[in-house]
Amino acid sequence: MVFLRFLLRRAVGLALLANIGTGAGIGIGIGIGTPLPAAAQGADEVVLQARDALRANNRARLIATRDAAAAAAHPLAQWTAYWELSNRMTSAQQPELDAFYVRWPGTYVEDRLRNDWLLELGQRRDWANFRAEFPRFRMNDDRDVTCFALLMQHLDGQDVRSAARTAWWAQRDGDDGCGLLGSTLVQARVLSADDAWQAARLAAEFNRPRSAGTAAAAVSPAAGAAVTAVFRDPVGYLKQPPTGLGSEGNELALLALMRLAASDPEAAAVLIDTTWQRRLPPPMAATAWAHAGKQAALKRLPPAADWSRRAWQLADQPGMARPLWSDDLLAWQVRAALQQPASDVTRWGPVQRAIDAMSPAEQRDSAWVYWKARAGLAQARPGAEGDGARATARAALAGLGGQISFYGKLAAEELGGRWTLPQTPQPLTAVERDVARELPGLSRALRLIDIGLRNEGVREWNFTLRGMHDRELLAAAQWACERQVWDRCINTSERTRVEIDLAQRFPTPYRDQVLARARDAGVDAAFMFGLIRQESRFIVDARSQVGASGLMQVMPATARWTAGKIGLPFRPDMINDRDVNLRLGASYLRIVLDDFGGSQAMAAAAYNAGPGRPRRWREGATLEPAAWAEGIPFAETRDYVKKVLSNAVVYSALLARGPTAVTTATDGGGGGTAAAGGAGLKARLGPPVGPRVGLRTEAALAAERDIP
Repeated sequence: MVFLRFLLRRAVGLALLANIGTGAGIGIGIGIGTPLPAAAQGADEVVLQARDALRANNRARLIATRDAAAAAAHPLAQWTAYWELSNRMTSAQQPELDAFYVRWPGTYVEDRLRNDWLLELGQRRDWANFRAEFPRFRMNDDRDVTCFALLMQHLDGQDVRSAARTAWWAQRDGDDGCGLLGSTLVQARVLSADDAWQAARLAAEFNRPRSAGTAAAAVSPAAGAAVTAVFRDPVGYLKQPPTGLGSEGNELALLALMRLAASDPEAAAVLIDTTWQRRLPPPMAATAWAHAGKQAALKRLPPAADWSRRAWQLADQPGMARPLWSDDLLAWQVRAALQQPASDVTRWGPVQRAIDAMSPAEQRDSAWVYWKARAGLAQARPGAEGDGARATARAALAGLGGQISFYGKLAAEELGGRWTLPQTPQPLTAVERDVARELPGLSRALRLIDIGLRNEGVREWNFTLRGMHDRELLAAAQWACERQVWDRCINTSERTRVEIDLAQRFPTPYRDQVLARARDAGVDAAFMFGLIRQESRFIVDARSQVGASGLMQVMPATARWTAGKIGLPFRPDMINDRDVNLRLGASYLRIVLDDFGGSQAMAAAAYNAGPGRPRRWREGATLEPAAWAEGIPFAETRDYVKKVLSNAVVYSALLARGPTAVTTATDGGGGGTAAAGGAGLKARLGPPVGPRVGLRTEAALAAERDIP
């Protein structure tokens, strides 16, 4: 449950996060979906042997399995060929790649191999072959390749200043292409030293030391070398900064203050206040305060909002340009303001100011549309003078109200209504279903998933979905649903824009079993379904890298502890039994609900991050629950809580329909009833969140600490 993160790797070793759409990544074992016939399973052994050979870097075995799969005309032979060639990419030559493209045209592995080859060509600085290959790269989803392409265009005499700046500033740590692009364009005076320092600041903000060093080195070798000391010991650097660096010294001091703020925002604030606000130019001092405020908000420290205000006071001086603060920093300024008491009306000005400073794309995020509208309503003048502001804010909320998202539901309720189920699409025709089943890419994806190569299957599936319209997506999703590959069913259906099939997006596999375990544990069935959808996408044998298992992603230690609490004799292998997993997960969910007074928001946070963290996060000012959820410091848990509660609203409405309708409760319990259509989101969020009221006995505190 706790931070279920699993980094899936390409066959060539390039890391990528497999977006299964859960609260945290999961790896999946063999045996999902409809089993293959025995003969097919035997034929697939050569593919599995090839994958093992790749992991072992056994080149001779890779060649043998590639040839065996080709001789058998295996439908996954292209994967064995891809693994063999990608494993020796550093020594491959262009004719070998061209032959592969001809043999497997239009497939996922053709385009993925081209991605790998473009990276290799960029590292070789082979711009002639890169120039020929890049226009054929269909996915075009690799930032490093994009940076190499922009560098090539610059060498061809094109003006790439704006695109290059954006790509450089967005680089991951140590991207060869983006680092080379930035340093080359600074040397050519296409980009400025200020651009390089902004790249270094962004790298420092997100703890990317290699990228920060590369960006600073683009200005001067001495600055690049100094970044190492800044990251290693920011306090020591600030005590004795090197001399003779001129304006570069101020930039390096700012980087040191940013890194100090990441570990100790209060210490950074003291140094800014007593020393560095006077030494640094106002724009840099403003940025230093802004980062102290961000890091304080992440740690839920009371001065966070005040330090953010001090940043704006400096940034608002006459003649100063708009500060180049990241969207993430501005988002934490919003959250810092929202962490002020719900009764504090002055919080809305900083909320609106920070959102207005975000990039246009970020401002369109539903969270910031919602909170900006709330700020507009709160700050509107009384009477007719404020009618225009109120109308603008309500129009923004109305624009969100039709969305299925957390903030779409909140917006509908904020306007006095409630979120309603979208119209069900027309049934798929036999022709539409058949077209999906005849797509080779989808068939290969399901075959890969069936034999346990889920990562490869997911990538093959998603590649095949490119360019599909709504009806095609619904047909592909339906095939996955019928094959009980629930993550592909859900994620594929979620891609539709107009035709929304909630039965696909929010399926109820194992309905009778989930309802029974929810009833036995006294847990709201809709809440439990919403949590399972986020935890495992209804994949029975889901496994996380950290050891969580099953539909409810129960950790072994948590399973043992919970079994003891409910009097269930327990063996470690029992966690993989579907019904036992549901019983343990439902029972643990009931325990954390009770520990947090029935708050579904805090219980969901506890289920994902462990109960100790939401106990700490509830301390401080008393907040409206939506603001509390938005201010959760961990992005995974914040997203998880919002999605689980939003899921529960949909499941509550779906379970209330039909001849086997189920009523749901708003407090997470199994008793009580809800209005027709299920409980709304605000009811599920519950009362304001704040410190526990009243003294706690030592026995009660010990019982809290006992919950894993």
